Amino acid sequence: QVQLVESGGGLVQAGGSLRLSCAVSGRAFSTLSMAWFRQAPGKEREFVAAIAWSASSAKYEDSVNGRFTISRDNAKNTVYLQMNSLKPEDTAVYYCAADPTFKRGIAYAYWGQGTQVTVSS
Repeated sequence: QVQLVESGGGLVQAGGSLRLSCAVSGRAFSTLSMAWFRQAPGKEREFVAAIAWSASSAKYEDSVNGRFTISRDNAKNTVYLQMNSLKPEDTAVYYCAADPTFKRGIAYAYWGQGTQVTVSS
């Protein structure tokens, strides 16, 4: 069983920054591709970013490209999402996900519980 625990969410003003972290246990972290998704109230969960197990490739949703950066530290079993120039429309619960396959889709095998990010205008 793989456990994912997110942290780093909170309240920030528009234009500000936050860094989310996701600690992974229960399986060799370096074999997993990692991703971040988000879900705003009344909306479907959507892809934000993903990073391959080797960190050689990353994918981003268009609205965050250039503002968010996904990274990973395989020595610490942790994936990060650095969020800059935050906008009120970035407000959502952010979820960390893991899967053996590097992909954009929602079908990730393992999920965290989520962390709330609120951006005030």
